[in-house]
Amino acid sequence: MELVIRHNGRDWVVEGDGLSLSAPTLEELDRKVGTTMREKGLIKEGEKTEVFMAFDNSTIPEWIRQYAQHYFNRILVVQG
Repeated sequence: MELVIRHNGRDWVVEGDGLSLSAPTLEELDRKVGTTMREKGLIKEGEKTEVFMAFDNSTIPEWIRQYAQHYFNRILVVQG
């Protein structure tokens, strides 16, 4: 699964594949992603999947983007 991650000034937000979740901390956001995937049946009991979160570079100043192409990409492993 691939999602886009950004910070809206208050919360971390991930969107994609029909999901839109937010939380004030990355730890809480990770929990929400895992819980939502299990609740929606996107991962089955005993399975493991990787969730790639690509940072939305449009949220950082343009002048720094050339130095931060991978600024904040993340991979979350979710266990069913």
